[in-house]
Amino acid sequence: MMPALPWRRQMQAQADASSAGSHRTGSERVQDSQSWQGGNAGTSDFRFVPAFSSFSKMFGFFKKLASKAAQGPAGGNLGAEELARRLGVGEAELRGVAIEYHQFQLKKRTGGTRTISAPGEPLKAMQRRILHRLLRRLSAHESATGFERGHSIVSNALPHVRKDVVIKLDLKDFFTSTPAARVDAYFRKIGWNVDAAALLTRICTYDGALPQGAPTSPRLSNLVNHLLDARIAALAKSRDVSYSRYADDMTFSSAAASRRINDLITMVKIIVQDQGYSLHTAKKLRIARRADRQIVTGLVVNEKVNLPRRTRRRLRAVEHHLKTGKPATLTPKQLEGWRALRSMIVSQSSV
Repeated sequence: MMPALPWRRQMQAQADASSAGSHRTGSERVQDSQSWQGGNAGTSDFRFVPAFSSFSKMFGFFKKLASKAAQGPAGGNLGAEELARRLGVGEAELRGVAIEYHQFQLKKRTGGTRTISAPGEPLKAMQRRILHRLLRRLSAHESATGFERGHSIVSNALPHVRKDVVIKLDLKDFFTSTPAARVDAYFRKIGWNVDAAALLTRICTYDGALPQGAPTSPRLSNLVNHLLDARIAALAKSRDVSYSRYADDMTFSSAAASRRINDLITMVKIIVQDQGYSLHTAKKLRIARRADRQIVTGLVVNEKVNLPRRTRRRLRAVEHHLKTGKPATLTPKQLEGWRALRSMIVSQSSV
């Protein structure tokens, strides 16, 4: 059997392979964000990242920002009528969409099960409208690479190539630990009034959180966690450490193996908990040195971004078997998908 990427990465890898090369510049994303959020044309919003004389002062600064953000904004002046117009539906249809989900269990690659909440077709169609007509135009933090346009498992792995140490942390129950209240606060923050924000939150959340299975959840999880990524990125930068996050997978790497790893993990844990999440520190904490095989989102990064050696060997064997008419463990169509992934790794690694 061919080793499979985790289900969410496998789906993302296929999407990445089919849309590789579709990139937008940072200025385009900013312009989209400003126009969609009701920004005034011809004005500029200058922001800066302050310098800190110590990490404790930096941590205190971001903690105040998190506390202020938790209070929630009052909301903007964009209402349900405008929301319906932008989504291309009637307001009655928007308000009347049925919130129906089908739940089932999916086996995890590492053992155990994951609960998937699949929305009904009318709800899924509305969520896709929200994703493509609203959420796609907004900007997440640059460290968030999962399910982001112009990013892939390759761009998530690239910052960690040829590092002396690679640290992998995993956020526990990431989607279902993102509460509806934070989603509602985000929608109000970007300009929607209380009514419109409540409508969006009703459609995009289930049982008080982001449902794992809704098309809007991956994008929203990145958007509402801009502050989480900003705080952790600032911590990493202060210690000359690279950081990226692919959904619930957080990766850190350093060119100096002697960095205070335990201290870094402790501070990340504090920030994560302060933002309402927790880490799988017992089972999913991984620290890989140069002598180890360093894996980031399923790809080896010791010398360059590549598929694991065992996978490459099996792909060559499958190609030989299919060429010579022997039985193979993959169909030609499945092999084509792996070839697309392999091609994507080569092309994106050379950029």
